[in-house]
Amino acid sequence: MHSIGTWWMWLVFAAIVLAMLAIDLFIFKGGKQHRVSLKEAAAWSVAWVSVALLFCLGLWWYLDASAGRAVANEMSLLFLTGYLVEKSLAVDNVFVWMMVFGFFSVPLELQRRVLLYGIVGAIVLRTIMILAGSWLITEFHWILYLFGVFLILTGIKMVWFAEHDPDLEKNPFIRWIRKHYPVTERLEGERFFVMRNGVRMMTPLFLALVLVEISDVIFAVDSIPAIFAITTDPFIVLTSNLFAILGLRAMYFLLADLGDRFELLKYGLAAILVFIGTKMLVVEWVKVPVGVSLGVVAIILTISVVASLWVSASRNRHGG
Repeated sequence: MHSIGTWWMWLVFAAIVLAMLAIDLFIFKGGKQHRVSLKEAAAWSVAWVSVALLFCLGLWWYLDASAGRAVANEMSLLFLTGYLVEKSLAVDNVFVWMMVFGFFSVPLELQRRVLLYGIVGAIVLRTIMILAGSWLITEFHWILYLFGVFLILTGIKMVWFAEHDPDLEKNPFIRWIRKHYPVTERLEGERFFVMRNGVRMMTPLFLALVLVEISDVIFAVDSIPAIFAITTDPFIVLTSNLFAILGLRAMYFLLADLGDRFELLKYGLAAILVFIGTKMLVVEWVKVPVGVSLGVVAIILTISVVASLWVSASRNRHGG
């Protein structure tokens, strides 16, 4: 499949990702137990968004010099659109994480390590799925139409079940593990496994990690077709997707205390999925400009956030 990405561009992107992860892990001790403050989460969120925007600017500068202004503008807009779509859809995953940690009563100071492993796992998973998806689309172009139908159905399903939270107590995977493997009754600090009377036991923190990874698999199944609806260039798809994922942990801690204020956001995300799915289905007859797609996604997201905050503030004023 044709891509703007050269071998050295892939290496630069990989170096940026590894450098940011190393800074988080070794300098700011991202894998160590401590409670993430709102200030720290906000700083890291700004840092990740800034790195993504600087990458986009560097991409534009290089393409402007090597391929012309038109190509530079188009590819940069595609990157920004993909990044915004993935970032907005990731919010739904954040709410799932909140529910998982609440179910297992995992305190904030222990959540950071789980999310670090979760993000690293997501990077590996996304890379494999995106490269496989690029190959499939190259070999079977009609699969894009299946992606479109899937996105529309997913959007409808998201609205249908917007008011229903899954019951983790009935989760088949959790029930299977508890039936076949000894699990401690309480958390054991940051440990995933402990020895009790010569028996190796799993802690609830490991179960939380497993559910975080499973949620990302489910999330990836929804979001990766969405990014392929915007562009099929593997370089743009992977970079925009991973930059959105890399900032997900910081966004989680930023929204950890505000989740109940965005109750209408799911409807906005559903509308985005339906819009992208429809765009994918009519691509042979109607070419939606990249700028229009970016604007529609931004407007839908803004309206759903503002409406959520307005409803939350109104409820608080009336004591609801």
